[in-house]
Amino acid sequence: MTSPYRALAGLAHAAGQWLIGWWRTIHLAMLLMVLALSPSSYARDSRRAMARHLYLGTSQSLLWFTVLSTLISLVVIRIVLVTALSYDLTQYALEMVVRVLVLELIPLAAALFAALNCTIPLSGEVAALRARGGWDELAGQGIDPLRREVLPRVVAGSFCALMLATMSSVVTLVVAYLSVYGFTAAGFAAYTHTVGHVFSTPVSLIFLFKILFLSMTVALMPIASVLDAVPRRRANTTAELQGLVRTLLVMVIIEAFSLVGNYS
Repeated sequence: MTSPYRALAGLAHAAGQWLIGWWRTIHLAMLLMVLALSPSSYARDSRRAMARHLYLGTSQSLLWFTVLSTLISLVVIRIVLVTALSYDLTQYALEMVVRVLVLELIPLAAALFAALNCTIPLSGEVAALRARGGWDELAGQGIDPLRREVLPRVVAGSFCALMLATMSSVVTLVVAYLSVYGFTAAGFAAYTHTVGHVFSTPVSLIFLFKILFLSMTVALMPIASVLDAVPRRRANTTAELQGLVRTLLVMVIIEAFSLVGNYS
């Protein structure tokens, strides 16, 4: 009889540790958000470091993701147009392209690309700083490590995700127009009417909040997971991997709320 009780106790303990880990991560994320909104965080030295991280984080991802998203958009748009033509549903093809690509796929892809190419490597830099004792050295000098080292990386990661989503959405809208109407202005009125029909006021607000929350998620969650000082039971599970898992979970929750808001 003791074996089931031990299993239950172990499960309850694991669930408690999991909840505590999430609470610590969310607490650190909220603290970083407060620092990001504080005017005192943008002194001269902080602005210089922030500008450097903004440039390095975005410039390394923007071109490649824009090219990649353009190629994928061309393929998806072509498939949708050919399929709609075969079923005599061409009047719905453009609206479907805008809804599927711009509203749903591109924000998720941009956030995931920013996480893998920008924010997770930046969180690795923070982990390396703590491992070699640089964190304690800054604290010993009276410098807040969160404000000096972490905040610029968080802002850079969020800005990277926002730029990727914005640029790719604009490029996809242009590619969709050229794929349907070609290099002519004759279809501009019909195209803007279709896009305006898709982006109604509620949908536009949901889209903006979705991009904003996704960018905050990919910027905050990996670094907050790295800063979580709770010892790990499994040595083969790194903080970066846990940050990625938590980021993906929050992204799925945001996408679920977005779908409910757009199509309920």
